[in-house]
Amino acid sequence: MDWNVMFFTNSIMLGVGLAMDAFSVSLANGLNEPRMKTKKVLGVAGMFSFFQALMPMIGWICVHTILQYFQMFEKLIPWIALILLGFIGGKMLQEGLRGGSDGDEKPAVGFKGLIVQGIATSIDALSVGFTIAEYNRIMALVCAVIIAVVTFFICVGGVLIGKKFGTKLAGKASVLGGVILVVIGLEIFITGII
Repeated sequence: MDWNVMFFTNSIMLGVGLAMDAFSVSLANGLNEPRMKTKKVLGVAGMFSFFQALMPMIGWICVHTILQYFQMFEKLIPWIALILLGFIGGKMLQEGLRGGSDGDEKPAVGFKGLIVQGIATSIDALSVGFTIAEYNRIMALVCAVIIAVVTFFICVGGVLIGKKFGTKLAGKASVLGGVILVVIGLEIFITGII
């Protein structure tokens, strides 16, 4: 693969495709925490961007080093995403159904929760390492950075949209956010098994 328009176009398209799960989870986070500060919005987008860049690089490294072990792990990816997103989404759903005082909004997802979400939504990006296997190290790194930048902007948009509707939905936001996470987990699981 050469440095050309097609390389950059493919990298951007990979970024858009990979960011869709992170966008949905960002939307759910915004719904669940409508008064989220700008610093946290950027932190959420940054966390998803980090993992969306990291996972393809790990996949690329695996392709160039321990391919046979990675192929065994690839079968577990849908299960891991289902468990992680199902757990987080189920917890949000449970809290939303139980209700709570709307006046005391607390951060819906803390730092540890964001790490779990980042891993869960980007773990399928490990297989992108196969897609970019023909790239040299620098090209693979540039591709990962492009994926991260695209993911960042898409996730900022997701959180902001979620915040806007989260304010309007008030108490139902946690339920909707939980449902979104569970559905994403199921979607990753079903498409990974088929």
